[in-house]
Amino acid sequence: MRIDILTLLPGMFEGPLTESILKRAADSGALELHVHNIRDYSTMRHKQADDKPYGGGAGMLLMAEPIVRCIEAITCEGQESRKRQKGQKSRDKKSCVSATPYRIYLSAGGKRLTQSKVERLAKKDWILLLCGHYEGIDQRVIDGWIDEEISIGDYVLTGGEIPAMVIVDSVVRKIPGVLGKDVSADLDSFSKEFDRKREYPQYTRPEVFRDHKVPEVLLSGNHKKIEEWRESKLR
Repeated sequence: MRIDILTLLPGMFEGPLTESILKRAADSGALELHVHNIRDYSTMRHKQADDKPYGGGAGMLLMAEPIVRCIEAITCEGQESRKRQKGQKSRDKKSCVSATPYRIYLSAGGKRLTQSKVERLAKKDWILLLCGHYEGIDQRVIDGWIDEEISIGDYVLTGGEIPAMVIVDSVVRKIPGVLGKDVSADLDSFSKEFDRKREYPQYTRPEVFRDHKVPEVLLSGNHKKIEEWRESKLR
């Protein structure tokens, strides 16, 4: 899977997305991650990417031009890269703009992220994540260059960078092979296997810890009763 992230703050992604499972996914080739600075695509003298909203009001908006120029450049580069990987000859830029990644804008006004949505996104091979900032972005970007708006909850953050990290983490772990055993991702809280409920409690050694004991059924060796107990504990 390829994921491109558009942001004003690329430095925020240097730590969280380069550790643990995400690092292993990148090292194995299962994940190709690119972070792009929206300001690099500004045509203004001081690389300005925001301006005051028409009609007045508090705050600033991200302008359409640098965002759209960034999306178009990523789309073209990504398609050319895939052609080279497939041993195909590059064509002119016009031909490579016809296919696009699945473009997501992270905003408080989007539809809430759920596990079923994560599973749907994990089936795509190319995702683009646009991180909002300030008071948001020019609506024309949403109308013409975004496929879906997603929110990670009914609250407001200072930007879309943390929601982008949430989506990357939740989606990448659903890519086959990333967790080692695919069953690990299939038996998560809110998974289809658990009827979208929270997972049952789990225990490990020792059997007794400060007078708190592991439920006897889990020590019984009776797999049928263990499964019944686990099913009864789904929340």
